[in-house]
Amino acid sequence: MPFVLVRHKVQDFAKWKPFFDADAAVRQKAGLRDKALLCNADDPQEVIILFETDDLGAARQFAAAPQLREVMEKAGVIDQPTMFFLENAG
Repeated sequence: MPFVLVRHKVQDFAKWKPFFDADAAVRQKAGLRDKALLCNADDPQEVIILFETDDLGAARQFAAAPQLREVMEKAGVIDQPTMFFLENAG
């Protein structure tokens, strides 16, 4: 099963989270299923999200969509997200 791992920093988690929640239907339409939402224990502004997907191509299209950048900007993402597109190795 392929996965997408996203890491980015947010200005304020409490402000960011409602934007993330409101975007759930868009993620689901892109074939992403939320598996874990984590904050760095030493830096609560650092957010890590794990998604499961059946289609890495669709996940890449979602990640490149201008609408995603707009939502992240409004939500207070303060750095360039790091995204990993992962496949099971064994």
